[in-house]
Amino acid sequence: MIISGKTAVITGGASGIGLATAREMVKQGVGIVALVDRSDVAQTHAEEINRAAGREAVVAYCGDTTSETFRQSVFDDLQARSAQPVSICVPAAGITRDGLSVRVNKESHKAQLYPAETFREVVEVNLIAPVYWALEMVSRIAERRSAAGLKRWQAAEGMQGVVVFIGSVSSQGNKGQIAYASTKVGLEGAAATLMIEAMFYGVRCAVIHPGFTDTPMVRALGEDYIQKHVLPATQIGRLIAPEEIADAICFLCRNSAVSGQLWADAGWQPLNT
Repeated sequence: MIISGKTAVITGGASGIGLATAREMVKQGVGIVALVDRSDVAQTHAEEINRAAGREAVVAYCGDTTSETFRQSVFDDLQARSAQPVSICVPAAGITRDGLSVRVNKESHKAQLYPAETFREVVEVNLIAPVYWALEMVSRIAERRSAAGLKRWQAAEGMQGVVVFIGSVSSQGNKGQIAYASTKVGLEGAAATLMIEAMFYGVRCAVIHPGFTDTPMVRALGEDYIQKHVLPATQIGRLIAPEEIADAICFLCRNSAVSGQLWADAGWQPLNT
């Protein structure tokens, strides 16, 4: 798939993997990149990238990625801005709300369960929202094809779009991440199903599983935790650079022979301690 000149949507674009991916896509000639985030710092980053690129390549959208109205407004605005429809979707927004699934109070001997409302919050942001940003793109590609009288996609047409979900090595299981790990496993099932369905319209779907990457989310774990529990289980002995994951995401977008899951984990294996 040629990504030069295409229109892309990246959620969670104000920091970490999302921001690095936006920068890499602009370098690789993507026409318009929508930088979507709940933080208005996305606007600052968009201006910075545009100055460096010498063109208006990035448009910032600030809002709640779990909002259907906001999601639709982003796609509507991009549709009005460019003759190139959105054909790349990287829904990278995510949160962690870590905690043991069952914690026993040593004095009362009573067990406290991981809060169900917190679990639902993580599912809403990390699983449901990414799936529906992907479905928004697929639905609009489907509508355009139907309006043009096109039916089942044929290989001679070239790929019409690609979705890259952000999984995690935590999908293998990670202490204290019952909710986060569950959502990342859920993305695997969503991607596998969407791949089967969306190929009718010429849209590929894949999941990249980053290892522990040097992002604000990982840094929030604390330097002590990183030194004791992360780096010893990582073969390269350091956190992965966001730019390394961004490069892998662009590779997934470009190479139509690659589908399913790509592990960019730097050889990480859980210590189970």
